[in-house]
Amino acid sequence: MLFYILKRIALMVPTLLGALTITFVVIQFVPGGPIEQIMAEARASQKGGEGGLYKAGRDSDAKQIAELKKLYGFDKPAHERYFEMLGNFLRFDLGRSFLHNKDVWTLIKEKLPVSISLGLWTFVISYLISVPLGVAKAVREGSRFDVFTSLVVLIGYAIPGFVLGIFLIVLFAGGTFFEWFPLRGLTSDNWEELSWPARILDYFWHLTLPLICLVISSFAVTTMLTKNTFVEEMRKQYVLVARAKGLSQKSVLYKHIFRNAMIPLVTGFPAAFVGAFFAGSVLIETLFSLDGLGLLAFESVVRRDYPVVLGSLYLFTLIGLVVKLVSDLLYVAVDPRVQFGAVGK
Repeated sequence: MLFYILKRIALMVPTLLGALTITFVVIQFVPGGPIEQIMAEARASQKGGEGGLYKAGRDSDAKQIAELKKLYGFDKPAHERYFEMLGNFLRFDLGRSFLHNKDVWTLIKEKLPVSISLGLWTFVISYLISVPLGVAKAVREGSRFDVFTSLVVLIGYAIPGFVLGIFLIVLFAGGTFFEWFPLRGLTSDNWEELSWPARILDYFWHLTLPLICLVISSFAVTTMLTKNTFVEEMRKQYVLVARAKGLSQKSVLYKHIFRNAMIPLVTGFPAAFVGAFFAGSVLIETLFSLDGLGLLAFESVVRRDYPVVLGSLYLFTLIGLVVKLVSDLLYVAVDPRVQFGAVGK
């Protein structure tokens, strides 16, 4: 087991290097870098008559461009910047944002509350709905309940989250019909003045519509996986033996089937839990004005904020690799029959 863990950790290094290298190389060929963005904004502001960072006649000055390149480190060759980036990442120095003029770590910590709120509650609500529903479908396989719920689950899965979001905004958030839910942020402006029960209600009041969009599109896979796993276990020999001994359906289900059937779900907990934080929908965050990690990543790509793009890629890839290893180890803990690295005969 120790050899397997060390081997997996060693394999993380080329995977991480590959992701960073490919992204870094692609960035070198993308037009419209941060220097061009600043110059374009300066020209636009001068054209509007408002003045700007660079006065008329100086915005295209080669000296000013050279100073900007030196400020952002673009005066160095690409390979030198690449190895400097790797050295900083080894110290977990993710750099400083061009756009926000803040450390990437600081930016990520500022956006985390939104991503944690969306990810945590999406994960919890999805599993609270999916697992019981999947078990109920397995027990009633082939019934009208099974067919009807499968139809509802698949329809919900087929509806894009942003389309549902627009529909909910128009219907319930002041679009055309009702104005029952807010459209901006996680809390109201007077949140600090509210009592704790009122704060909790206000928090969930803001989260209701975004969570509906995220949950409906996320629980279908878990529901069908739960059902199919339970159905497969119910057809195995040990279940037939348990029923032949006269055990009740409830006893067979929860004492014999449940533990084996839950193995795929339990081992997927770490990946689903962390993935819910960092894989939030950019469109949902944009629709409901929620300033989270998804929106930060999207803006960083559009505005060519390379330190944020590369820093967040490094962090999230590393977390994903570690979580994958934890999932494999959890599989061994849940099912001792699995032995990684065992030699087949």
